[in-house]
Amino acid sequence: MAEQQDMGAAEQSYSGFIKLLKWGTVLSVAVTFIVVLIIAS
Repeated sequence: MAEQQDMGAAEQSYSGFIKLLKWGTVLSVAVTFIVVLIIAS
């Protein structure tokens, strides 16, 4: 089993990954929307 110290590091890494995924998704949607607007005009 993983030690408690390793779990703390794993939870911190996972939290950072989720934040990056969330902001990456928001940024991708925004860029896609802008590109669609540019193409449509």
